[in-house]
Amino acid sequence: MSIASKQQEIVQEFAMFPTWMEKYEYIIELGKDLDTMEELAKTEDHLIKGCQSRVWLTAQKREDGTFHFAADSDAIITKGIVALVVRVFEGERGEDIVPAPLDFLKEIGLMENLSPSRSNGLAAMIKQIKTYALIMQ
Repeated sequence: MSIASKQQEIVQEFAMFPTWMEKYEYIIELGKDLDTMEELAKTEDHLIKGCQSRVWLTAQKREDGTFHFAADSDAIITKGIVALVVRVFEGERGEDIVPAPLDFLKEIGLMENLSPSRSNGLAAMIKQIKTYALIMQ
């Protein structure tokens, strides 16, 4: 599934929820469903700078050139947000990750419903994923 297809799937999922309270609850559920990150990987090197809460992110390039990302956060909403971003880029190639716009964030209304500190954190998460993809491709 392409990055664009994954984003469209997320937009359709969020369209099922009429209120932002329900959308936040869904984001929390996504965070709870995020695969557990190894405790040993939760180091300063993997900590995202610019997030108010603590967010760890690792990237591994597979032999076929696709990326696997692992992430975690100590804040449940932030964990759900990083789960969304990881979902879009998981299994993709660096040359597709780096230029990809994340239009779904505006389409689902996330950008205007986040606090400034969470928006900054989200931008830092995206920047880190794209940096990993650029450096490791």
